[in-house]
Amino acid sequence: MKIEFIGAAQTVTGSMHYIQTKEKKFLLDCGMYQGQRKIAYEINRKFDLFNPAEIDFVILSHAHIDHSGNLPTLVKNGFTGKIYSTSATRDLCAVMLQDSAHIQVKDVEFVNKRRKKRGQNLFEPLYVENDAIKTLTHFVGIGYHQEFKITENISLTYYDAGHILGSALVSLKIKEDGKEINLSFSGDLGRPNLPILNDPEKIPNPDYFICESTYGGKTHENSLNSEDALAKAVSKGIARKAKIIIPAFSVGRTQEIVYALHRIFENNITGRIPVYVDSPLSMNATNVFRLHPECFDSETNEFLRKNEDPFGFNRLTYITEVEDSKNLNKVEGPCIIISSSGMCEAGRILHHLANNIEDPKNIILMVGYCAENTLGRKLIEGEKNVNILGESFNVKAEVIVLNSFSAHADENELINYCSGLNKELMKKIFLVHGEIDQQQIFKTHLESIGFKNIFIPERGYEVEL
Repeated sequence: MKIEFIGAAQTVTGSMHYIQTKEKKFLLDCGMYQGQRKIAYEINRKFDLFNPAEIDFVILSHAHIDHSGNLPTLVKNGFTGKIYSTSATRDLCAVMLQDSAHIQVKDVEFVNKRRKKRGQNLFEPLYVENDAIKTLTHFVGIGYHQEFKITENISLTYYDAGHILGSALVSLKIKEDGKEINLSFSGDLGRPNLPILNDPEKIPNPDYFICESTYGGKTHENSLNSEDALAKAVSKGIARKAKIIIPAFSVGRTQEIVYALHRIFENNITGRIPVYVDSPLSMNATNVFRLHPECFDSETNEFLRKNEDPFGFNRLTYITEVEDSKNLNKVEGPCIIISSSGMCEAGRILHHLANNIEDPKNIILMVGYCAENTLGRKLIEGEKNVNILGESFNVKAEVIVLNSFSAHADENELINYCSGLNKELMKKIFLVHGEIDQQQIFKTHLESIGFKNIFIPERGYEVEL
């Protein structure tokens, strides 16, 4: 049995790990690499380390685009097998993959107008909506804690990762040459005590563990203080009649922010101001959230039992039409505009930033992880001049970073989770989905508590188990 690390190897996006047994070839995740547009396009459009037509099946950890977003490209290139996921992940992918295709088509149209005028070669989208719809026919939904036999020698069990709706830790039992190998994959590991979702569950002790390391060397603010931090930012925005622009992933982060604002306004912690969620995907994803209370923690289910809607409240407006989105430019502050994408690399958030970033009374509230070279990372790191949609802008709005809303476990939470695994049974740990500096710190932490044989694979690294 072999593992080849293809995506999210010494980087955070594009999760993809290629497993070969004597019987089958399969992928753990098939994510889209996100970063500088040209580089990302080249990485995502081709599969140079395997033939998609030879992949028997895909096991998907969750619906975020950097884990699921290249599935339509896989199908477009000859994949015909099953895609296994939790039921909630399948439902989210039904809206997210089509939205991803739509955004690609619109962004390529926008960029190509300029490229055509300059006599440059035109881009093509990786895939279109029909490709995404075709991909959905390959999905098989599986519940948490249900051992599912993919083949006679490969069985899969999902455990709740507490990261986004439907996110899962993957536990595999693989029989080969008379032996059974227990291989686990963290996907993206969530944090305890986050709103809405259950806490991450412990997996059965694996022999080999592929573990994310996004924040392997950083500690977040306490998640229990996230509402207080958000309320302070809202109060500041009210005082200066600001537009508060929040780039947020449409799945997970948007619902958490909306839920927190609901509680803040209901408890009269701040004055009530209009809230606009400007993302068709966010609206569709929120409807999927309502269908899956099995993923909610006890507090959120109590909201539902009281017939309260944690994702919709007085003065909140979901925006779907383009003209309504454009009309937000005319709205006076104070108000809140939540829009995707969270890394500020595509979608309507770019237009909101372009229209508001040079006004010093406005606030840009960053509430999630942003990969290297993305516009979001540049804003977090305090750059004073940024490029948006091909134009240069001076950053005059105040940028506030709230790490307490992160849905990724930080270094202490990762260590606490791994500490619950049996060090004696663990033969190897592979650190993925992280930048190399964070991974090296996390590796040192793991070694300090007794783990051995910890590897940080680069792209193309192959290991035999």
